[in-house]
Amino acid sequence: MQSSIRTLIESIRFQNFILAVILLNAVLLGLETYDNVMAAAGGLIRALDLLCLVIFIVEISLKLFVQRLSFFRSGWNLFDFTVVAMALVPGGTGFRVLRAIRILRVLRVISAAPRLRRVVEGFISALPGMASVFLLMALIFYIGAVIATRLFGPEFPEWFGTLGLSAYTLFQIMTLESWSMGIVRPVMELQPYAWVFFVPFILLTTFAVVNLLVGLIVNSMQDAHHEEDIERTGNHRDEVMARLEAIEALLKEQRK
Repeated sequence: MQSSIRTLIESIRFQNFILAVILLNAVLLGLETYDNVMAAAGGLIRALDLLCLVIFIVEISLKLFVQRLSFFRSGWNLFDFTVVAMALVPGGTGFRVLRAIRILRVLRVISAAPRLRRVVEGFISALPGMASVFLLMALIFYIGAVIATRLFGPEFPEWFGTLGLSAYTLFQIMTLESWSMGIVRPVMELQPYAWVFFVPFILLTTFAVVNLLVGLIVNSMQDAHHEEDIERTGNHRDEVMARLEAIEALLKEQRK
């Protein structure tokens, strides 16, 4: 019985069914945000939402029955168990948002899409280099926030009154959102040479550091693509060698 259940939960059809239920649950959670939809079909939506929860509970129970303690060694299993457990908390309507996080399991489609898998692999492999860039950016922001607070804080306390406000304003400037007409030009009306600070800051952060992050990610994606090509070539070579060995063995048998 245990082996048959294991075969069931590991089958492609069962996984696709659970994925379809996850998508349905995500749609239902989205429909619950519309008052007019809930007024027209609120009972049906709640019933389907409860049915999805029951299916999730059955899925978790089957996995616990088959995998035993090894169930808790998987990060995805722990995630699923936590989300379902939160949904079962008595009077826990406030925890309903946690069930929406279950939609993240849709990311399993990445394994079936080589292009998406390559993007994710490239992003993950770029994380160590990105951490160094983020540290560099944090240092730049800290230095810039201290300077901006000293220079512009007395005249513009709403933007540069504290270190935190200065850092947030500089982040807005880095994103180029209303940086000129909204912040820099009003500052320059009182301090005409303020551009000497803001222009180099934009060049350093927006055009240098951010592009460095993009370059790291692109380079990592190219490396992941190259490794995938090498693996594909190696598998093809092994397959060809296996066929050649089979043909050679067959020829030897015919000679005998």
